[in-house]
Parts: sequence; structure tokens; C-alpha cells
Amino acid sequence: MRKSTLFFSAVVLSAAAAQIFAADLPVTRVNLFSSGVGYFQRDGVVEGEDSIELTFSVDQINDILKSMVLQDFDGGTISAVNYPTQQPIEKALEAFAIKLGDKPTLGQLLDRCRGSRVELTGTTNLAGLILGVEERSVVVDEKSYKVEYLNLLTDDGIRRVDLDSVRDIKLTDPRLNEELTAALGVLARNLDSEKKTVLVRFKGSDKRNVRVGYMLEMPIWKTSYRLVLSDDRPPYLQGWANVENTTDEDWRNVRLSLVSGRPISFIQDLYTPIYIPRPEVVPELYTSLRPQEYAEGRIAGEGGRRGRGADREMMAKRAPSLAYEMDANAGVAMASPAVPQEMRLGETGAASIATSTDAGELFRYDIATPVTLERKKAAMLPIVGDEVEGEKLSIYNPAAHGKYPLNGLMLTNTSGLHLMQGPVTVFDDNTYAGDARLPDLKPGEKRLLSYALDLGVAVDIDRKSHPTQLTAVRIAKGTLIVINKSVDHRVYNLNNKLDKSRTVMIEQPMSDDWKLVEPAEPFEKADNMYRFKTIVTAKKTDAYPVRFEFIHSTHYGLSDMDLGQIRIYQRNAEITRSVRDALAEVIKLRSNLDDTRRQIQRKEQTIREIDSEQSRIRENMKALPRDSDVFSRYVRKLDDQENQIESLRSELEQLRQQADRQQKALEDYLLSLNVE
Repeated sequence: MRKSTLFFSAVVLSAAAAQIFAADLPVTRVNLFSSGVGYFQRDGVVEGEDSIELTFSVDQINDILKSMVLQDFDGGTISAVNYPTQQPIEKALEAFAIKLGDKPTLGQLLDRCRGSRVELTGTTNLAGLILGVEERSVVVDEKSYKVEYLNLLTDDGIRRVDLDSVRDIKLTDPRLNEELTAALGVLARNLDSEKKTVLVRFKGSDKRNVRVGYMLEMPIWKTSYRLVLSDDRPPYLQGWANVENTTDEDWRNVRLSLVSGRPISFIQDLYTPIYIPRPEVVPELYTSLRPQEYAEGRIAGEGGRRGRGADREMMAKRAPSLAYEMDANAGVAMASPAVPQEMRLGETGAASIATSTDAGELFRYDIATPVTLERKKAAMLPIVGDEVEGEKLSIYNPAAHGKYPLNGLMLTNTSGLHLMQGPVTVFDDNTYAGDARLPDLKPGEKRLLSYALDLGVAVDIDRKSHPTQLTAVRIAKGTLIVINKSVDHRVYNLNNKLDKSRTVMIEQPMSDDWKLVEPAEPFEKADNMYRFKTIVTAKKTDAYPVRFEFIHSTHYGLSDMDLGQIRIYQRNAEITRSVRDALAEVIKLRSNLDDTRRQIQRKEQTIREIDSEQSRIRENMKALPRDSDVFSRYVRKLDDQENQIESLRSELEQLRQQADRQQKALEDYLLSLNVE
């Protein structure tokens, strides 16, 4: 069989409003994606050279142009696909002699017909050529109004006519009448833009099978689940897909597939003609050009193609097909009084009618029986029905509730299907137990579900207080590195009030800086969360201790660290002998340097005091006679003070040199230290 295919690139489209009407090419397949996209396939038979009209809303034309796939089997070929243009109305009106694009007034319209002959009927009957329309101000009762006047060239000369006095205006030029009528027709057709017809032409001989496929925006199909828990049977998971037919066409015996995935989708306007401004080129004169020489071109090498990586492992499980038509109007049969009270959904006739397949990077549920769904209606289709692995437990997280855990389940997806996210209604012991949320779950994945508050177990957290503990001290090139240990120690006291033991999962936030010490390993790790699993004895309170340790260091510069703090670390029993001796030497060197600096400060203070005393004496001497005894005594005192200052400055210089030597000795010693 020869197949001719015309393919317009497939992607997402829009418009869940008006769909397609084609009685001779009905919808036979619908693929609904969880990303809000639907693929529609129509199949039919044509004979010879035939054409099929498909009606779309204007909003869907772009979608159809972007995604339509046409196939003519059995030796046929596909001709052009025709559709009405979507030329902008302003652009279409530019082609006419009379411009209507800017909604002209009557005066403006007549002014654009200058030179044309008209016949006027009204207060005065006139005929003539339009010279133009002018606007004048008229004052009536002290109010100014604008009045339009039509200037006509008549057989009797130029006449000015008030347009308000004109009742009828007739254009006597047939060509101008036709232009105006055609322009108004364009405006009228633009109002009727809700539906557009796409004409598909097929060429060939005899009868042939043809196919049209396209993508449309559709509501996402949704999933919901029923989970039945029992003490003596594995959990039973039943999944339903909620499908909506929002189109304007009934689906009759349609092959329906539900695809889980998130393909990239966008909308692009392919329907509206696009005009770009073109520059006006003015001819220019140039002198003759010399022939140009160009270097040889070389095609760049092509990079290697990357493979898709390791083969994907996909579990697939075929559910039993049901030999009946799935109709949206068909309800679920009500239970008779003879139905047993135990809730066993797998034995009630609502088995899955879907088979699962891998569709490239996506996952697809193929509804095994044809689906009939009336327009603007919705249906629930069973797609999952199987026992799964699961362990009932209580989940305690103080962020959810400080005192009580939540009833939950450690669910393992052993259905062999990709489970889409959705709400889960949980039944436990034949009774509604609560609601849960199921995330997207691949085959083999595990996930915790919680659905109710567990009042049978009470939790009390005992936070143990541990002071920060110094564990080690070392010195590296003048830096004292103090290593401390902080402890987060809490005991979960689990009080089981029930008559049977209970498995409890404890969740506690985790941090990469804190090391788990007790227990040695968690049951599992989640995002920023440790999980610990324990069994609580019936009618007892069991303690579950959890201990974390955080080792952190603090750095101090020994050259400027407080000596009292250094002495505290030097006397600590946790440090080694070598570190203790090194700190003792640092204390000695720092003490000697500090003592020298204090001597320098005392001598500098003495010099400042003498300078102040000399200033006072000199002020007093200004008021004394030079031959007085007091003046002579002041002179002798100033002389003694100058000698004292000279001696102090000499001693001060020696002390400063000594401090420099001590500072250098300290720095050299600190830089040489590398002690643990």
C-alpha cells in the first residue's frame, strides 16, 4: 500500500469552543494529554477526485495550520488545502478607492469623493460635481456649533449646501457605487468571522481510505483513586480517569487513549497575513567597481549525534478488556441487598478497561473498548484496578501535628502502570477513612500517603539539654582553632493506646552539618528529612531516642586575643600537652610585650604632664619681674624639667625598640606554630 502524507508541524493548539463538523469524515481516535492537548483523528473513504469540508472556529485555524496531518492511502495524493484568508480589515479596505478603514463621517466620505457627480434631494434638489466639504462655525443662542457644507459645481455655478438640509444623496458614477458597495461588503463579511471552512482535496481513482489528524487544546484528563485497606489482604487500588468532551461533536465509538506527559506547547499565528514595511530605494550612481575575489568556502564539520542513553525500563500490565461500549450516560449498577458488606472493588465489575503502553517519552493508557461520549458531557473511565504493595503505619511529623501522628500507608506502585497524581479516597475496614494525595508515581516507586489523624498513638518529645562541649584545640600559624561539639538529643515517647502494636514512622528535619549518631542509620532519607521506623508495643509507651551531633570550629587570632581567654583554654584538660605549652609561651611573650607597652604609655604620660606644667610656669613668668626670686626659681625648675624630659625620651626610645623586638619575636613564634 502506497501512502502519501502531507504534514504540518504538530504542537499544541487552542479553543475548546467550536469543534469540527464533517459527517463524511467522523472522529475515530482521540488522544488526550495530561498537558491540556488533544489529538483528533478522522477516517473515511473518498472516491476519485474528492474534497472534504471541515468547519473550524477562527481561533482554531492557527491550530489546524500548525498541526494538521493528511493521509491519502491506496495510491491517492493530496492536493492543496484551501482556507479563507484572514487579511486584516484595514489592509483589505486600502484596496478600494473610497477609504472606510477609519470610520469616516458623511462629510468626510463625500470629501473623499471629490470630482464625482452626485444628486441631492432635500430642502433643495441639486446635481453637480463635488468640490469638497468644509466646516464652519455657526452661533445660535450665543452657542457655537460646527456645521458641514458640501460645495458643488452645478450648471448654474458653485453652490454651498448645508448637509443637514440634505435627505438623500445619490452617487451617479456606477464605478464609484460598486467600489463603495464592495468595501461595505468586506466590512459585513468581517462581522461573520466565527466559523471558517477548510477545504481538503484528495486526488486519485477508485475508492480510497483517507485520514485527517490534528491537535486541539482540550481540558486535561484527571485521575482519582480508591484505596481499600484490609488487615488480611493487600491494599487494592482502583483508578478512574475523568474525561470531558468539550467539543461540539459527539464521539461515537472512538478509540480513546489517555497520555501522561508534558509536551512543550505554544500558539503561533499562521492565519493572519503578515506585512512588513519595505524601504523605498532611490537609484544612485556609482563609479565602476573592480571585480571582487573571495576566499574558498568550507563547510563546517558536523558533530556526532548523541544517543538516548541507557534503555528505559518500563513495566506494562494489560488489564482485562470489557466487551461493552463505554457511554458517558451509562451509570454504575447499584448494589443489591445480596451484595456482601466487605468492600472488594476488584470483584464488583469495575475492572480496568485500559491497557498501558510506552509512547516515546510519555506513558499512555489505551481504552480497550470504543468510547461513546456526547458533546459537552464527561465520563469516568476505570484505568487502574489491582492489588498493590503497602504497609499501614502511623506517620509522625511535629510540623503536621504536635501530639498525634497521621494514619498512613507506605505504598509501592506494583501496578506496572504510571500513576498520575490525583486524590485518593481511602477505605479502611469497609469504612471511609479519609482522603490522601497521590503524586506522579512510576512503576516500582514508593511513597508515603497520609489520610487521617491517628488518635490511637500520642507522642511527647523530650528535648535533652547538652552544653556545647570542647573537643579539641589546635594552633596553625598564629590562629587558635577551637573545635566544639553541639548535640541535638530528643527522645520520642510513643504512647500506644490500642490493643495491637503499631508501626510508627518518625520524620525529623535533617541538615548536612549535623551527623546522625543514634540510631546509626535512618530507615530512609527524603528531601531534607530523616525517617525513623519503629514498632510500638500495644498498651505501652516506648521511647525512641534520636541524637545528632554538630562539630564546628571557631578561629581566634592569638596576636590580639584576650589573654584571660587564652589562659582559660590553656588550663582546659581537653587540650594536648603540646598545645598547652605553646599557649603558655604565647602568654609569656604577650605578657612581656604588654608590660613594655605599659611602660611606654607611663613614660609618654609623664612627658605630657611635664609639658603641661611647663606651659603653666611660662604663663606665670610673663607676669613676674625678671629679677624676682620667684622668676629665678621658675627658671631653675624649667631647667630641671628639660633634663628630665631628655632622660625620659631616651628611655622611651629604648622601650620602643624593645617592644619592636618583642613584637617580632611574638610574630615569628606564632607563624612557626603548627600544633595539635
